[in-house]
Amino acid sequence: LGMSRQGKVYDYFMRQVENLKATKHIGNAKVYERTLRMLAKYDPKIKERVFSELDIKYINRFNLEMEKDGCCGNTRKYYLKTLRAVMNRAIKEHEASSKTYPFGKNGFEIGCLEEETEKRYLQPKDLELLKNSPQTNFVLERARRIYLFSYYCLGMSFVDMANLTTDNLEVLATGTHIVYKRQKTKNAKNVKPIKIFVIPAIEELLEWFKANTPQTGKYLLPIITKEYDGEQLYEHVRCRYKRINANLKKMGKTLGISLNLTTYTARHTMAMTLQGNDIPREIISQALGHSNLTTTATYLASFSTSVLDKVVKIL
Repeated sequence: LGMSRQGKVYDYFMRQVENLKATKHIGNAKVYERTLRMLAKYDPKIKERVFSELDIKYINRFNLEMEKDGCCGNTRKYYLKTLRAVMNRAIKEHEASSKTYPFGKNGFEIGCLEEETEKRYLQPKDLELLKNSPQTNFVLERARRIYLFSYYCLGMSFVDMANLTTDNLEVLATGTHIVYKRQKTKNAKNVKPIKIFVIPAIEELLEWFKANTPQTGKYLLPIITKEYDGEQLYEHVRCRYKRINANLKKMGKTLGISLNLTTYTARHTMAMTLQGNDIPREIISQALGHSNLTTTATYLASFSTSVLDKVVKIL
C-alpha cells in the first residue's frame, strides 16, 4: 500500500464518516468520529499513519495510554471494537493489508477488556412506587410516563421510543400491536421486527400523551418536538434524552428512590422483572431485541439462590 492516500487511516476513517452520514447512519458516524478523536489524542501523527503501522505494538500502546488516562475496560473496548471494524472493512476493500492485522488469532483480545457493569434496575417496591406516584409537576409527570412506556413496551430504548410513529401501530389477529425494528440493528441481516401487544397500560399512556402533549407529525411520543432530519434530528434526540433523564433523576430523589433513574434503567428493570417471574432467558433476549444471550446476560443479575436451589434438586 505504501504511503498512498488510499492507505491512510485518517482519510479512510473520514470517508467512512461521510458515507455513514450520507446514508443517515448518524449514530455510527458519531462513534467513528469519537474513535478518531481518541486516536488523535494519543497519536499526533495519526493523519500520516497508514494501516500497516497499526500493528499489535501500536494497539497495545493505544490501549495502555487510554488505561493510564483512567479509561475503564469497557470504554477501551468501545474504541478498539470500532477501530477493528474499520480495519476489517479496509482489508475487504483492499485499502489495508491483513499481514499486520493486530486483532484475531494471536492478536489483541478485545474481549478481555470487558468488565461486569453494575446492574441498574428498580427493586419491585420502587417500581410499584413509581407506577403509583403521578406527579403534579407536568414535566416530571411526562418523564415518569415515558419511563413507564419503555418498561411496558419490553424495555424499549429511548431512541426507538423517539422514532415511533402511527405507522408502527398495526392491528393483528390478536389485537393492536406496536411493530418496529430497533434503530440500532434495523439494517442488519435477517432482523425481525419486535411486536408488542398494546395492553391497557400502554393504551392509557398513549391516550395521555395524545391529550396532554403537543403532537409533532406522526410521532406517538412527545420526544421529537421538531421536524428535523439527519444530523439535526440525531442531536435533537440526544438533547431530549439528557433533559428527560435529568427530570427522572429529580423525580427519583423526590420519591426517595436510591437508584439514579434513567430511561435505560427501565430496560434493565423490565428484564429483571421477567427473570424474577421465571421467564426463560431466550424469551427475555427476544423481548430486548438481542441477537445473542451473551448481550442479554449483561442486563440480568445472577439467578437468585432460590432459583439455583430448584436447579440443584433436579440433578
